[in-house]
Amino acid sequence: MRSRNFTRPNRQIVVLAHNIRSIQNVGAILRTADCLGVDKVYASGYTPNLTTRTDGSNLPILPHVRNKIASELHRSALGAELSMQFTYSTDIMELINELKGDGFIVVGLEQNDRAISLPDYRPSQKIALLLGEEVHGLTDTLIEQCDDLIEIPMFGLKESYNVSVATGIALYQLTTG
Repeated sequence: MRSRNFTRPNRQIVVLAHNIRSIQNVGAILRTADCLGVDKVYASGYTPNLTTRTDGSNLPILPHVRNKIASELHRSALGAELSMQFTYSTDIMELINELKGDGFIVVGLEQNDRAISLPDYRPSQKIALLLGEEVHGLTDTLIEQCDDLIEIPMFGLKESYNVSVATGIALYQLTTG
């Protein structure tokens, strides 16, 4: 339950969830995106979604399979899968180009020599936050498509955050910073 009415950020943000294998991570990303006023979440690659098969087949998702995916997604999204605009894009490069044409800058969340520390990043008004797969992150091809790269400073022994946790940290900073 909301205890206050906060002002929605004036920055337009969309999330591109590419090759996220865990439906629990997808649900957590949707829930966090909803909480932080993100405009839309796009799934691509093999990211689980409610509309398109991700196995390369052009066949529709069978109703019982869609119901199973919806049930699993709901466990972590807790309704955000219904309140968020959540769509599937068959071609991540085409989507990136379309968003750039609409004035978005593509910001990759990735550890990279080119990455700017998240607290130091000063974003534009239209951001497409690009997320890569849980283990290997963004491919070199996707990194090349990014206008900017950001990374979250870490101080412990682990080398990375869970993708949904990293998304939450990044989105919070991007919406409030």
